[in-house]
Amino acid sequence: MSATLLTGIARTTVPQTALRRFLALDAVVTTANGLAYVAFSAPLSRLLGVGQELLLGLGVFLAAYGAGVAWLASRRRPPVLGVRLVIEGNYAWAALSLLSLALWFEPTTAGLLWIPAQALTVAGFALLQQLALRAGSAPE
Repeated sequence: MSATLLTGIARTTVPQTALRRFLALDAVVTTANGLAYVAFSAPLSRLLGVGQELLLGLGVFLAAYGAGVAWLASRRRPPVLGVRLVIEGNYAWAALSLLSLALWFEPTTAGLLWIPAQALTVAGFALLQQLALRAGSAPE
């Protein structure tokens, strides 16, 4: 992905601002997803074909994780280690989501669509964050 495309997506040429925006978007989506899993674990369980207790636990985890990502996004200069942990966590989440389809879950058709879609979204966040982090650490 070129720097021009990255700055176009982030709507800024300042790498730190781009990184913070990508972290903030990740935080909003992750927290909203987590809160939905918590509030609607029973109907979402039936819709997706994934256990209600699992969705509830994942929801609590995602809400907390999203809050942590939001904290990073609120820093003028997000700590590199924290950002790297978010990036690696996002890649791991995406991989485990896809692996879960093959190894553990027997989802409904909606689940077969939702799980890969959210995995690709999370991987996309990780890629954008990684590119912004790299752009911010490149010599000017």
